[in-house]
Parts: sequence; C-alpha cells; structure tokens
Amino acid sequence: MLIRSGGPVYPLENKLYQLIIARLDGEEVPSMSCRQRILGLVEKGIGGFIIFGGKRNEVGHFISDIQSISEIPLFIASDVEHGVGQQIDGCTLFPCQMAVTASIDRNNAEHIAILHNAIEAIAHEVQYTGINMPLIPVLDVNRNSDNPIICTRAFSDDPEVVAWFGSKYIRTLEAAGLMSCAKHFPGHGDTSADSHISLPVINKSFRELMDTDIMPFRKAISDGVSCIMLGHLNVPALDDAPSSLSEKVIRGFLREELGFDGLVLTDALNMQALKDIDKVPSKSIRAGADILLHPIDPDAAVKELIASVESGEIAEEEIDVSFNRIVRAKGRFGNVRRYEIDYREHERLSAWLTDGSITLYRNTGGVLPVSEKDRVTLVLSGDEKLYKASSFRNYFDNILSVTGTIEVRDGLLIIAVFTSVAAWKGSSGIGEEEQNCIQKLIAQAHKSIVVSFGSPYVLRHFREADILIAAYEATDQAQRAVIRCLKGEAPFKGRPPVRVEI
Repeated sequence: MLIRSGGPVYPLENKLYQLIIARLDGEEVPSMSCRQRILGLVEKGIGGFIIFGGKRNEVGHFISDIQSISEIPLFIASDVEHGVGQQIDGCTLFPCQMAVTASIDRNNAEHIAILHNAIEAIAHEVQYTGINMPLIPVLDVNRNSDNPIICTRAFSDDPEVVAWFGSKYIRTLEAAGLMSCAKHFPGHGDTSADSHISLPVINKSFRELMDTDIMPFRKAISDGVSCIMLGHLNVPALDDAPSSLSEKVIRGFLREELGFDGLVLTDALNMQALKDIDKVPSKSIRAGADILLHPIDPDAAVKELIASVESGEIAEEEIDVSFNRIVRAKGRFGNVRRYEIDYREHERLSAWLTDGSITLYRNTGGVLPVSEKDRVTLVLSGDEKLYKASSFRNYFDNILSVTGTIEVRDGLLIIAVFTSVAAWKGSSGIGEEEQNCIQKLIAQAHKSIVVSFGSPYVLRHFREADILIAAYEATDQAQRAVIRCLKGEAPFKGRPPVRVEI
C-alpha cells in the first residue's frame, strides 16, 4: 500500500515507523547487538530515538552515524531538564527547574541575562551531542505538595511564573534551531499519583484548569513551541478517557480551541498508567497524536497500527496528516549549527544558579551562622543511597543516621533530609515514621536546623525547627553551597518558588 506525500512514495509501514520514537540506551552503544538493532529500526524508517545514558563522544558519534544513513532525518529526543549532563556523561549537569526559579530574580536584568546564557549553554550541548528534540520545559504547575513525580521538576506553583520561565526556555531553544517540547499536557502538577505507576485523576473544574494548569501551555503555543507532550492523565472536566487517548483533548481542545498546529507526542508508552487499556498505540493515533514515544516494542506497535488501518479503524488520511507534519518539522534540522563547547564556563553558570537557589524558609535569630563552638550533631535522613554518598557529612564530626540510636547534645542539631524525584518511585518525600522521629529530635534539641536536599515540601513537617532551608537537590554543588550559607560565608539568596506551609 503506497501513500504519496508531496515527493517520494512511501509504503504504509515506513510511514507508520515515522510515527514512533524508540528507546536508545547510550551505555549500550558500543555493543554490536545494540547497533544492529538500532540500524535495523533506521532501515525500517523509524521516526527517531529517545536517548538514556551513555558517554558524550560515543553517543555523539553514533547519532551522527545513524543520521547519515536515515532517509528522513531522525528525531533525537532526551529528557534534559537538568541539562545534557542529566543523561550523558561528560556533559554539564544544571540544577532542576525549581532551583532555577529560586535563583533568578525576574526583575533583575543581570539575572535574566544569566538565565538566557544557561539555557543557551544547554542548547549548545544538546546540539553538540546530536540531540534535536530536548524534551523541555516542564510546564506543570505544582499545586500538590505530595506530588511524587513533578515536584522540583516544576518551576513553581504559580502559573504565571511557570509560563514566564517556560517562555525563556522555548524562545531560546527554538532560536537555536531545536524543537522545544512542553510537557505534560494538560498538566501533571496537581496530583499525588505518578503516571509511571497508575493513572492520576485531576478533579478540577474547567475554569480551574484554564486559570492554572492550561495557562502555561497557552503561553507556550503563542511562543512557538514545536511539540507538546501529552500526559497520561484522567481529567474529567475535559474527557473521561485518558488525555493521551482522547480525541476531545487532542483534536478538540489542544488543536481546535487552543490552536496548536505543532507536533503532539505521547508520554512514554512503557508507563503503567495505561496498563489496563488495550491497543494503546492505535487509540492514541486515532485520537490525534502524531508521535508514539517509547513503546515497549516498536515493531509490535507498527503491526498493530497496520491492522488498524486495514480494518478501517484508523483512516490512511490521518496517518498522512501526522506523517506530513513530522516531515515538515524535520525540514529545519539541516540548519542547526554545532558550537564548540566551553564546559568550564557551563559549570560556572550551573554553580551560579545552584549557589543562588539556597532558600531560607525560616530564620530564628541567634542560630546562624554555624561555628565550630556550636557542637554540631548532624543527623542524616531520607534516601539512604543519597546520604551515604553525601559530601555534606565531610564537614561535621558527630554524624548519625535517623535509623540509628540518637542522643541529642546540648549544642546544635542539624538534620539533612535527602529526597529525589524519580519515575516509578511513588514519593518525593519521606515516610510518616521518619517524620515522627525527626520531630522528636527537634523537640529534644536546644537549637535545630532542617535542610531539605530535594523537595522543599518536606520542610512543612518540621515547623518547630529554628531554621528551615531548601536546597532542591542533593548535588555536591548544592551541598557545598549550603555549608557556605550555614557558616555565614555566603548569603541565602534563594526566593521561595513554591509556598510551603510552615
């Protein structure tokens, strides 16, 4: 079966492969079996790949190789919310989006210039590695303090702030010739469920959605965002069906009402939110999605789509529309310029943002700065893997774990809580038992400081502490920055990006 698309004639199977972005594990690039599998997908006409992990030069060279043999340019996507260093060894790790918001004064021209330089640095590393579809920015408005999967990935709990920062990312990435991708439409910020594990339900009125969750996406569309990623979300005010499978959400709301004419791609199809639904690839394409991201088996997805076309469940004309939209979008890739990368300067930009993000949420007088005479007891809590590898422990002599036996001294108690936001984890905070233990320690202490290396919402459980500090993540740079602030060697510069009930 042949379909003409203003030029070459492509078999239906090839065109359907164009609608898929498959997984590519960068660590496996040196493996011949991995290379053969990827090359096989390229020969079938795969639309592109989403990169996870790998070394900078190995990944870059392999991407160049597969691009050179692909008849139609490949989408090379990657989740680089923290910069390319989040995925690829040898690239720069930038702070999370919430830390960026904490560090930037939107009324300060110097800060705005530094933000632009940081986004441009990410764009240049993206291009140098061969990525052309960075899956950023996250435009979810984090309104749920127990959100297990968005949390610090969001810029803020304020839609206007999210829209402002999102606009800076979109405009800078698009100006560099890249395809920015706003996610996770229609908004994953107000849920306590992780869509990697189950289908979240967003019970909001249509008005509430428009005023909060949808607002940053409307701004993104006006800013010329190339792609919008659909979240696997149940939003009854829009449709009873999951958003990524809903014609009302995709064709009716996103396309017609909001006027978006760019690429619509699903969130990863290996997630468990849709596990109880059959024929997800077909239902998503029929609903109006252009691209299926990360199906477990790309070949099986194409076979299913072929059967759906042949049965009349999906019209060939619908495939044509998405295929042509994809080919048009890829037409811009030939103009992308590769820059020589000053990694030292990029590290400096990253450090500036991190140093400026450390936020003092509560400051009781007479506790700071911390000095040697304070007889500090440091208690480590939260994610054991993170705190056991922590450099924070190097600055103190009396170090205990919250799971051990703790005797509170007369001096200063510092509790460092390490948390992270990760897929399949199910929580961005700490459990009730650990919260209770920390609360008892605070009650016994003469003076106490709680530092959250991760979710700032953790601080709401420890209202009795004298000092509450948010660092937003557990990087070495963030830990060094906190130490300098504690000692009075640097000021706390961070502005609260979200409201924490303390």
